[in-house]
Amino acid sequence: MSEPLDLLACRVQTVLMLKTIAALAVLSAFALPGVAMATLPVGATAPAFSTQGALGGKDVPLDLRKALRKGPVVLYFYPKAFTQGCTLEAHAFAEATPQFAKYGATVIGLSADDLPTLRKFSTEACRDKFTVGIANPAIIKSYDVSLKRAGVTSAMTDRTSYVIAPNGKIAFVHSDLDYRDHVAQTLAAVKALKKR
Repeated sequence: MSEPLDLLACRVQTVLMLKTIAALAVLSAFALPGVAMATLPVGATAPAFSTQGALGGKDVPLDLRKALRKGPVVLYFYPKAFTQGCTLEAHAFAEATPQFAKYGATVIGLSADDLPTLRKFSTEACRDKFTVGIANPAIIKSYDVSLKRAGVTSAMTDRTSYVIAPNGKIAFVHSDLDYRDHVAQTLAAVKALKKR
């Protein structure tokens, strides 16, 4: 009688191990290097766009040209709201928003998420500090931020941050799926812009 119980325990362990491997494979899509990324170069003109966004849970229109009239724009693309890296990155940008504002910069986050998701993300992850908007296919293409794996394009954006000067020129680019350096590097770029 102990043999069938041992066999059942072995099957349960195998199923749990397979589920763990599958979960790790999904998470690695957001964390491992090897993602083919391309970006617009420093000095290029940032493509103008208008889209829908959310701030503090409320719908707001987003227009890059209007935002640039106020000063530099930190435009950061992130793959998917409420994933671990994207949530931590949003928290970091939210905490640094007063520092960006000190240098006249506006922070805008874009992803391919839908508006209801962005409303919730703008409150919970962005803490009502900055606007997040819809990166539609035209925006994703114009900024060259489509997340690609093994040459296959997904509907998500990669993690790329642009600092755009008030004249519409790209002053800084950082593209890395690791969220940790995006805030520090874009803030340094905004400070450097102020010194010019």
